[in-house]
Amino acid sequence: MDDIIELLREKNESVSVPLDLPDDDLLVEIEEQLLMALPDDLREYLLEASDVIYGTLEPVTVADPRSHTYLPEVAAQAWNDGLPRHLIPICQLGEGYYCIGEEGDVHFWNGLKLGKDPQGNKEWANLAEWIRDVWLQE
Repeated sequence: MDDIIELLREKNESVSVPLDLPDDDLLVEIEEQLLMALPDDLREYLLEASDVIYGTLEPVTVADPRSHTYLPEVAAQAWNDGLPRHLIPICQLGEGYYCIGEEGDVHFWNGLKLGKDPQGNKEWANLAEWIRDVWLQE
């Protein structure tokens, strides 16, 4: 995950109002709101790289509750849309969501079931693979 975070930092786009990074205390509050623990890779990404702006995909963030990428709000909407409750959305794409499981595996949920994303990918072993293969390749 460290190599991917370093690569994200290199590709980070400059913006006039940069995003903030959360601290561990904020992640505990987020877990309490979600009523579930965050997988380790997601926790590391949120703490170290969730302020990165790159490309058109907008992964979830937790530092600003007013943001359209605020994880508790994205999760509430995704679960309302039918995403299985044991999965945490990491990025919305159209009416589907990239989501992470308890063990850190990443899938695309298309609004009905876990399936293939628009590029034909079905799943990734971990968040680092998803960042490399999807977010950084868009």
